[in-house]
Amino acid sequence: MLFRVGGTHMPNVNELLEIAKAEINYLNLGEVFLVRDLFKGYEWNRISRSDRLLLGTLFLNFMRNENSRAKVIEKTSSGQQKYRISDRQKEDF
Repeated sequence: MLFRVGGTHMPNVNELLEIAKAEINYLNLGEVFLVRDLFKGYEWNRISRSDRLLLGTLFLNFMRNENSRAKVIEKTSSGQQKYRISDRQKEDF
Protein backbone atom coordinates (compact mmCIF):
# COMPACT_ATOMS: atom_id res chain seq x y z
CA MET A 1 0.00 0.00 0.00
CA LEU A 2 1.40 3.37 -1.03
CA PHE A 3 -0.20 5.50 1.68
CA ARG A 4 -0.04 3.69 5.00
CA VAL A 5 -2.63 4.22 7.69
CA GLY A 6 -1.25 6.25 10.55
CA GLY A 7 0.94 8.34 8.28
CA THR A 8 4.05 6.18 8.52
CA HIS A 9 4.91 7.00 4.91
CA MET A 10 3.47 9.85 2.90
CA PRO A 11 5.24 10.21 -0.45
CA ASN A 12 6.67 13.61 -1.30
CA VAL A 13 5.57 15.42 -4.47
CA ASN A 14 8.47 14.07 -6.53
CA GLU A 15 7.55 10.51 -5.56
CA LEU A 16 3.91 11.21 -6.42
CA LEU A 17 4.99 12.53 -9.83
CA GLU A 18 6.92 9.33 -10.53
CA ILE A 19 3.87 7.26 -9.55
CA ALA A 20 1.63 9.30 -11.86
CA LYS A 21 4.09 9.02 -14.75
CA ALA A 22 4.26 5.24 -14.32
CA GLU A 23 0.46 4.88 -14.12
CA ILE A 24 -0.14 6.36 -17.58
CA ASN A 25 1.40 3.17 -19.01
CA TYR A 26 -1.74 1.30 -17.88
CA LEU A 27 -4.17 3.52 -19.78
CA ASN A 28 -5.59 2.65 -23.18
CA LEU A 29 -5.27 4.58 -26.42
CA GLY A 30 -7.74 7.47 -26.51
CA GLU A 31 -8.51 7.43 -22.79
CA VAL A 32 -9.05 10.84 -21.22
CA PHE A 33 -7.90 11.32 -17.64
CA LEU A 34 -7.09 13.75 -14.85
CA VAL A 35 -4.04 13.44 -12.60
CA ARG A 36 -6.35 12.42 -9.75
CA ASP A 37 -7.49 9.41 -11.82
CA LEU A 38 -3.96 7.99 -11.58
CA PHE A 39 -4.41 7.41 -7.83
CA LYS A 40 -6.94 5.45 -5.78
CA GLY A 41 -9.58 7.75 -4.33
CA TYR A 42 -8.49 7.39 -0.74
CA GLU A 43 -4.84 7.90 -1.72
CA TRP A 44 -5.68 11.10 -3.59
CA ASN A 45 -7.69 12.37 -0.63
CA ARG A 46 -4.71 11.86 1.69
CA ILE A 47 -2.54 14.22 -0.37
CA SER A 48 -2.68 17.78 0.91
CA ARG A 49 -4.35 20.35 -1.33
CA SER A 50 -1.08 22.26 -1.76
CA ASP A 51 0.75 19.07 -2.81
CA ARG A 52 -2.06 18.18 -5.24
CA LEU A 53 -1.76 21.60 -6.86
CA LEU A 54 2.02 21.29 -7.10
CA LEU A 55 1.71 17.75 -8.47
CA GLY A 56 -0.69 19.00 -11.14
CA THR A 57 1.77 21.69 -12.20
CA LEU A 58 4.71 19.28 -12.27
CA PHE A 59 2.71 16.71 -14.25
CA LEU A 60 1.60 19.35 -16.77
CA ASN A 61 5.21 20.49 -17.23
CA PHE A 62 6.28 16.88 -17.73
CA MET A 63 3.57 16.33 -20.34
CA ARG A 64 4.54 19.48 -22.23
CA ASN A 65 8.31 18.90 -22.16
CA GLU A 66 8.85 15.16 -22.32
CA ASN A 67 8.19 12.52 -24.94
CA SER A 68 5.04 11.17 -23.34
CA ARG A 69 2.19 9.06 -24.59
CA ALA A 70 -0.32 11.52 -23.13
CA LYS A 71 -1.39 14.76 -24.77
CA VAL A 72 -2.56 17.87 -22.93
CA ILE A 73 -6.14 18.73 -23.89
CA GLU A 74 -8.79 21.13 -22.53
CA LYS A 75 -9.56 21.79 -18.87
CA THR A 76 -12.69 20.76 -17.03
CA SER A 77 -15.26 23.34 -15.97
CA SER A 78 -13.62 23.32 -12.54
CA GLY A 79 -10.20 24.11 -14.02
CA GLN A 80 -8.64 20.64 -13.82
CA GLN A 81 -6.30 19.80 -16.70
CA LYS A 82 -7.39 16.91 -18.89
CA TYR A 83 -5.08 14.60 -20.83
CA ARG A 84 -5.62 12.03 -23.60
CA ILE A 85 -3.50 8.97 -24.32
CA SER A 86 -2.03 9.32 -27.81
CA ASP A 87 -0.74 6.68 -30.20
CA ARG A 88 2.89 6.96 -29.09
CA GLN A 89 4.50 3.76 -27.88
CA LYS A 90 4.28 2.90 -24.20
CA GLU A 91 7.45 3.82 -22.39
CA ASP A 92 8.80 3.21 -18.93
CA PHE A 93 9.60 6.47 -17.24
